[in-house]
Amino acid sequence: MAEINLFKSLKKKISFRHIIYVAVVLLSFNIQQQDMPQEVRGKRRIYLKHADEDIILRDKLSGKDWHRLLGNVSLEHNNILMSCDSAHFYPDKNQVTAYSKIHIEQGDTLDIYGDYLFYDGGIAKALLNGNAELVDKETHLYTNSVSYDVNAEIAEYTDSGRIINGENTLTSRKGRYYASTKIFNFKDSVKIVNPDYVMKADTMDYNTDTKTAFFTGPSEMKGDSIYLYCERGWYDTENNISRIWKNAMLDNKKQIIRGDSLYYEEKNGYGQAFGNASITDTSYHLVVAGDYAWYFREPERFLVTDSAVFIQISEKDSLFLHGDTIRSVTATDTAGKSFRIMSAYYKCRIFSNDMQAKCDSLAYSFQDSVIRFYNEPVLWSEENQMTSDSMALYTKNRQAERMELFSSAFIASQVDTMRFNQIKGRSLTGFFRDNELYKIVIRGNGESLYYLGEGDEIMAVNKATSSDIEIDLEDGKISVITENQSPEGIIDPPSTTPQGNPKLDGFMWYDHLRPKNKMEIFNTRPR
Repeated sequence: MAEINLFKSLKKKISFRHIIYVAVVLLSFNIQQQDMPQEVRGKRRIYLKHADEDIILRDKLSGKDWHRLLGNVSLEHNNILMSCDSAHFYPDKNQVTAYSKIHIEQGDTLDIYGDYLFYDGGIAKALLNGNAELVDKETHLYTNSVSYDVNAEIAEYTDSGRIINGENTLTSRKGRYYASTKIFNFKDSVKIVNPDYVMKADTMDYNTDTKTAFFTGPSEMKGDSIYLYCERGWYDTENNISRIWKNAMLDNKKQIIRGDSLYYEEKNGYGQAFGNASITDTSYHLVVAGDYAWYFREPERFLVTDSAVFIQISEKDSLFLHGDTIRSVTATDTAGKSFRIMSAYYKCRIFSNDMQAKCDSLAYSFQDSVIRFYNEPVLWSEENQMTSDSMALYTKNRQAERMELFSSAFIASQVDTMRFNQIKGRSLTGFFRDNELYKIVIRGNGESLYYLGEGDEIMAVNKATSSDIEIDLEDGKISVITENQSPEGIIDPPSTTPQGNPKLDGFMWYDHLRPKNKMEIFNTRPR
């Protein structure tokens, strides 16, 4: 009952005139909303701040007013300011067409210039044509036409552009600039020109703050002291640091480095290679490869490990060396001349068509072209096996010239499944011709045991001692043995059983360790 009385009381106080007034206001607001374009509704409208002259005209078709603005025009929309010489302002559409000396400002850092502007406040997008320029701190973009999304803070051009950022000048056919992250995205014929290099790519991202370029697709960089190629990677143009992968290759004028992934510091001349790494030195005709490598340009040095292999390239017979680790350093002699020393250590094995070897470690001096073998070395040439405490192989023009076996020198060759020719002494010198061993000289405490016969028939075994022994070889086989200085010896008939065939002290046969091809240098077997 109280509720009914309250309703009657309100009804008496609200007159019919008040009801009509409220209805008219609501209807008018609804009509304005319907007449307003969809993209303008709910959006902040463009505000005219100043114009020397404001001429209001009416569009005959739409019946809407528009403004012809002349002289020192200034407009504002959301967080941007626009200025120009003259403009056509359409309040109902929330749009501006501006002419001459266009300037858009957003925040404290971003400025865009041009000769012509169309701006749509409904979607907050601008299109500038003619001598368009975008400036964001140290970055300047020059192009014929640029669009700018105010809300997303993204500028885009499709008709070639040029960007200047510090010492770098970047050009491309298409580009997009993300002002919030300071990153450019370039596509099609991308180029960076720097005083020290030129970089080209199909697609590139460039951070204007860090001055770092990120490339996708075939990319290359050419400079006075470096050439770089990859299909993915980045390059810090400020600090000259790069990380590249996918068909990555780097040439620093001293080495050519390849790998699944490369890292390089140009200022320090330091780099790393990861996965299928290789370092090629064209001046010395050599390649070093492995799964990981580091290297320095000056003074030149490197280290390769994990399936490491060294290749000495020769037209006739290349040499392949494997070790757990291979490294190279630059040394200087007393005359001040620099030369390279390369070392390999742990489970070293060598293969070439004419010679094979194994040892635990070795060193190769590029000054005298000598390979020195350490820790139980074994060297094979044709059918001959040579062992000693240590060895030195002297090369010339990438071919073996002579070898020296120091202390406990021993040479053996297999006659048949039961018998071996054997010669030993304090030291041994072997001489090569066209990479083939043709002469051996034993010095001190010489002992020999070799079989005499014709064809496949073994007729006798000669066991002798002398101070020195000279051996001539033909096609890798012993042809003549000359025993000098107090030779003594006996000739016995050969035994028909393996146990009856004599062996000199220290004899061991290591054929199971001999690499039969270049891939077998990676096979390690117990001695």
